[in-house]
Amino acid sequence: MKALRQAWHRARRRRIAIDLALALPWALVAAAVALRAAGMEAAWVAGTVAALAAATLGVLRARRLDARWLQQRLDASGVSQDSADLLSAAPDTLNPLQQRQRDRVLARLRQALPELRPRWPKGAVASSVLAALVLAAAVLTWPAGRAPAAATAGQAGMPAQPLGPLQLQSTRLRIQAPAYTGQAGRVQGGLDAKVAAGSRLDWSLQFDRAPRKAWLQFHDGRRLALQAHDGVWQAGQIAQASVLYRVVTEPALAQTRLHRLEVVPDRAPSVRVIDPAASLVLAAPGQARWSLRFEASDDYGLRAPATLSVTVTQGSGENITFKRHTEVLAGSGTATAQRFAHVLDLAALGAQPGNDVIAQLDVRDNHTPAAQVGRSSSVILRLPSREAVRGAELEGQIKKAMPAYFRSQRQIIIDAEALIAQQRRLPADTFTTRSDAIGVDQRLLRLRYGQFLGEESEGAPKPPPTDDLPTSDVPPAGAAAEAHDHDAHAADSHDGHDHDHADGGDSPVFGSAGNVLAEYGHTHDHAEAATLLDPQTRATLKAALDQMWSAEGELRQGRPQQALPYAYKALAFIKQVQQAERIYLARVGPELPPIDESRRLGGERTGLAGGALPLPARAAADPAVVRAWQQLDEATGAVDLDALAAWQQRHAATLPDPLDLAAAIEQLRIEPDCAACRQRLRAQLWRALQRPLPQTARRAAPDAMGQRYLDALESSP
Repeated sequence: MKALRQAWHRARRRRIAIDLALALPWALVAAAVALRAAGMEAAWVAGTVAALAAATLGVLRARRLDARWLQQRLDASGVSQDSADLLSAAPDTLNPLQQRQRDRVLARLRQALPELRPRWPKGAVASSVLAALVLAAAVLTWPAGRAPAAATAGQAGMPAQPLGPLQLQSTRLRIQAPAYTGQAGRVQGGLDAKVAAGSRLDWSLQFDRAPRKAWLQFHDGRRLALQAHDGVWQAGQIAQASVLYRVVTEPALAQTRLHRLEVVPDRAPSVRVIDPAASLVLAAPGQARWSLRFEASDDYGLRAPATLSVTVTQGSGENITFKRHTEVLAGSGTATAQRFAHVLDLAALGAQPGNDVIAQLDVRDNHTPAAQVGRSSSVILRLPSREAVRGAELEGQIKKAMPAYFRSQRQIIIDAEALIAQQRRLPADTFTTRSDAIGVDQRLLRLRYGQFLGEESEGAPKPPPTDDLPTSDVPPAGAAAEAHDHDAHAADSHDGHDHDHADGGDSPVFGSAGNVLAEYGHTHDHAEAATLLDPQTRATLKAALDQMWSAEGELRQGRPQQALPYAYKALAFIKQVQQAERIYLARVGPELPPIDESRRLGGERTGLAGGALPLPARAAADPAVVRAWQQLDEATGAVDLDALAAWQQRHAATLPDPLDLAAAIEQLRIEPDCAACRQRLRAQLWRALQRPLPQTARRAAPDAMGQRYLDALESSP
């Protein structure tokens, strides 16, 4: 029956509650006795053990309310008609009469279920609580025992025994972090702690006997007095900076050690741009929206909402205007890490082609009294102007060709040498054809270089074409010589343009515009280029063209072996021309004053400045610190620790670890005879001292023989 089982469980729980109500007050008494005898830590242990014992006793007593107890209670109530044992028996083991009686008992239990829970012993509980409270109060308020001046009448004449060193029995540090951090308050037994900046710290200390005075001594010289309250010495303050401290009493403690209180400052929020990946983005043609995503994090929590600042720049040059817009964004994620997403409508912002859209996200944390602000890096969306778009559209349609003014003379040499290496494997006609093709390349290169001489190195005019396939491009020897003479004449009289283009008696060719221009005009296609070359460079270039002409003739006739010497000479002349061009670049050099030759080798040093180079400024090491570092190397000896502590406080911002140095100073102050403490402080000072700048070592003084040698050098004429 379910209702009967529930009533049975309620009876067991009532028994446990009654036992706890009777026993827990005496657990309080045990904690009070332990507190008075051994301190707070012992009180916590004693109270916890007593409470666990009371709970165990209640569970054991509740287990006595078993099935047999249930049958007895049902039979005693009269509801079961002394047949409660039939309820726990299996139905198939009962005879018909027993089954009928069992059903009758179940029906009566459904109608009126008796109360199975034991009654609350209110009087006993009240008496137990009252007695425990009185006893605990008596224990806590009982005056502390003092050593008698004389133990007995027989010892009245003996002096009082001196008390031993003061002992610290128990410590407790309560830490209450600021509300904005979301951290719950905690209590710890140790005095070393790592807390958030602005946390409330409360110390509670107990000694084996009451000292006259007690305080917390910090490494920077501050003191925090401890006040006695019911035998417990207490103090409190707000943590602002990391410090080292120790407990100091009068009389002194038997053992004193340093404790480190590390204060962790609240960091400002950090914001990272997720999308776009680059800080500068070029907008696509026709782009109307811009998607932004940011990620922000903070050590204690972010404050909603975030602010997105959008700036639109319009205009160019000095006529630039700015339009600022602000958007409020809500993030998604946890309290310490959130993501923000937003899509900007460029048309709504008034952004047009040629403008820049600059976005930046600001987030705040929960720091009080003033929130800290974290700002992301700026991301820029650049909308290209219409002119830039048109240029981009034409860029793919225009063919970009590299200028062909300078084909490689070295490549012609490489091709000729490769053809010579394959001569044995090639037929004669193929070999001649390929050599002629290389000669054509040599001719084109010669013509390109010839443009810098005013196209005057090409030779005499050719007769009008009478056939579609000319037999040769090589002019006769007389024409070539005449062309060379004409080039030389052009190099001397280019500026006056007094050329005789009809020398040689050649008549103009019918239908040739070039020959008509050569007859009645001037054929300099690039006269400006020719005037840029100095005479020496023109002569070198002319020599290169002559060698190209000779190499071309040999190549066109199928003799690449004979063409190679001319090609190499042409390459050497081209390199000289290139170097000459570098020499004649415009250069601007320093204008130095003329040197006064009359003062040379005279030995007069009047008016000369010192030759010492200025050394970079560097703060010199404190002599007191250096002296202390030297004194610490000795096994014994007084060290001015106060001066070291003051120096450490002045330079705390520049030291690698100021608390470690302060700990070494305080530890040596506590244990003046500790050799290991002296070496530790010396090592800390070595890392804190500034290294001297390297200097040139002075030359050692010469010995007697060396001095005689120097004197002989000075006395020699």
